[in-house]
Amino acid sequence: MKSALNKYTYISVLLVMLFVLPQESKAQEVLPSKSKFKDAKTKVWFNTYGKIRISKRLYWDAQTHFRFQETEDTPFIGQIGQVYNRHAIGYIYSKKTNFSLGGVVRVNFNTDESSTARKVVPEWRIWHQYQFAQPLYSAMIYHRIRIEHRWTQGFEENSEYIFRNRWRYMLRAKVPLNNYKLESKTLYVSPEAELIMQSGKAVVGSVMEDLRLTTTLGYILTPRVTVAAGLMYSQGQTFDNPGIFKQNWTMRFHVYFSPDIRKVKNKLPAIHFDD
Repeated sequence: MKSALNKYTYISVLLVMLFVLPQESKAQEVLPSKSKFKDAKTKVWFNTYGKIRISKRLYWDAQTHFRFQETEDTPFIGQIGQVYNRHAIGYIYSKKTNFSLGGVVRVNFNTDESSTARKVVPEWRIWHQYQFAQPLYSAMIYHRIRIEHRWTQGFEENSEYIFRNRWRYMLRAKVPLNNYKLESKTLYVSPEAELIMQSGKAVVGSVMEDLRLTTTLGYILTPRVTVAAGLMYSQGQTFDNPGIFKQNWTMRFHVYFSPDIRKVKNKLPAIHFDD
């Protein structure tokens, strides 16, 4: 009896070694022994930001972004990667505080020239934002909290949508260079840092989607129009493997416009919001 038990114990241990241990070693092979960084890619973004006043407290936040990224065959500016249509209704709580709630339709383009999968897929988002401004001598400091609920899909046919949440915090400063305050004909520099985290059932380990560090140079043409350009370095964990980090150098070009066709008597003082 004892001999039979020893025999079955030996067989059981052998089966565990044959079927379980290879799976564990395979799982360990997925993660690198130390963090790896992919080669940096270059990107170019052209962005428009509209703040259109529609009442004393409400405004329409209308944004359109065209984002290009390099590929093997088309370096530097590269091919169109995404087109954003981000819109929201914003509420002006005070001169230094505002909130927004809206939706996003992002069109993703397959930039892999060798791929036979679909070339274009949509991405859907619901987003809400909370922004606070505070003066610091002649500069302005902005704190922005943005939360996004997104549904993404791969380029493969019949691929399922993946739901994720994005948690974003951005700290930005706007410092006038040729003036004592931010007004028309003012050149300013704007350093900023943004951390983007993500969560959801499909997110296993890759919680830091992006860390963005940017310096922008802007010029206020009129109280209603501002142009700016800057350079951004970003890095973050890849979705498929949290041990591998992607990194990008992105040139960004912005146009900010804020039309207001209301009667003068209904207008609030200038509001400190930006994007």
